[in-house]
Amino acid sequence: MVQVDNAHEKVLVVDFGAQYAQLIARRVREARVYSEIVPNTITAREVAEQSPKAIIFSGGPKSVHASEAPLIDPDVYQLGIPILGICYGSQLIAQQLGGTVDRSGRGEYGRTELSLTVQPSQVLPTEVATGDIVWMSHFDAITDPPEGFIISASTADAPAAVIEDTTRRIYGVQYHPEVAHTPHGQSLLERFLHEAAHCRADWTMTNVIDESVDAIRSQIGQGRAICGLSGGVDSAVAAALVHKAIGSQLVCVFVDTGLMRLGEGDQVVETFQRTQGIELIHERAADAFFEVLQGVTDPEEKRKAIGEKFIRVFEQARVGITDARFLVQGTLYPDVIESGTSDAAKIKSHHNVGGLPEDIDFELVEPLRGLFKDEVRAVGTELGLPDEIVWRQPFPGPGLGVRIVGEVTPEAVTILQQADAIVREEIAHAGLERDIWQAFAVLADIRSVGVMGDERTYARPIIIRAVTSEDAMTADWARLPYEVLENMSSRIINEVEGINRVAYDITSKPPGTIEWE
Repeated sequence: MVQVDNAHEKVLVVDFGAQYAQLIARRVREARVYSEIVPNTITAREVAEQSPKAIIFSGGPKSVHASEAPLIDPDVYQLGIPILGICYGSQLIAQQLGGTVDRSGRGEYGRTELSLTVQPSQVLPTEVATGDIVWMSHFDAITDPPEGFIISASTADAPAAVIEDTTRRIYGVQYHPEVAHTPHGQSLLERFLHEAAHCRADWTMTNVIDESVDAIRSQIGQGRAICGLSGGVDSAVAAALVHKAIGSQLVCVFVDTGLMRLGEGDQVVETFQRTQGIELIHERAADAFFEVLQGVTDPEEKRKAIGEKFIRVFEQARVGITDARFLVQGTLYPDVIESGTSDAAKIKSHHNVGGLPEDIDFELVEPLRGLFKDEVRAVGTELGLPDEIVWRQPFPGPGLGVRIVGEVTPEAVTILQQADAIVREEIAHAGLERDIWQAFAVLADIRSVGVMGDERTYARPIIIRAVTSEDAMTADWARLPYEVLENMSSRIINEVEGINRVAYDITSKPPGTIEWE
């Protein structure tokens, strides 16, 4: 399997259960330093074996005083590796090294003013001043730092908001520098990485492409590979990257599942056959997918059924392609995390990770497995893919099958395709395509009473889902203008038969997921 070149310096982000652990890892990469997320159960020996240039402790939902509070092997502090603790991570550093963490009587949540207490600081950016805003989310607070630490900043309810041991290069910040609400947060991370930990800024998409090409060639050799195109940006970029590495040894297979967005199948074929010059086999398999989905209503079963059928269709397409024993997939780092690893509990199986059958007859090639979505888009642009591919909204591998709550039938797909097309058209007309991470329609398996043309109706509702995000690990519901929502609702009810009600989903992630299933 294609892996990141070990020549890159590495930063380990230790996950203590924070919703922002993935965001921290992304921010590190934005500083052009490679990062990986690891569980808090990692031992000092395992850390040493990876030879990281720095370690970052994430926040977490627990109190350090709770009996089940996650800890870190205390020998990690003896490795001489620079450490930055964020929120819970800062409190854990203080507690494990002999400081005091108390409950101040009230927590700090949201915007908080920072007061500088000691200058100069090795971790606070030089532009930070007393009165600057930081983003807090804590109840406990460090009241007495460990021996050897100084307090560089405080807030009204966090007397040791920033602590530093410059000799051991161990630092803690009570606030969240990784979130956009902290104006100088990225500068703090970059100062820690580049000045305190002396990390090289060598994580660039050009380097990623060069290293991936070498790894792909090494893995595939003179063999042939099949890439499953789904119509989304991930598989498209994976195909372009592998094609750059092995050229005509790659054959792309577009499986028309019948679960694509309206008109998308024709667009995929047009793009790759005629404009990218990649050999493409178009497998029309809608009937086969509807057959395996008949009577299936459980979301996990849907994903597994679709994932297995994908593989079977690939195996059929492989007939006649000599030495095609490699399967290229657009698996991303968030896919791996959400499907369940030693680092994270399973949220849902992705068809190209947890949804694969055990008896798969391919060796997987996953050149994007270590990348976040924004990095994938950057790779696609670097490879010369057109904007209409690179900036296409994310689309789940199982397609509309996981946007239909209940049984997936041809009739339900037709209804959803029409409604979804209207949602996307109105987003485009409003000029919001680059502002919205995803906007789509969901068909619910319920009926509601309505009145249309002075007659009673009993039909299904459409739920509109639109979110803003940077990497799909967290997302907020999009504040669409009322007139845009009104246009969507009016058009769907008037143009899509079988729908008599439209609702708008205002759930963020967490607690919800972006997709409904």
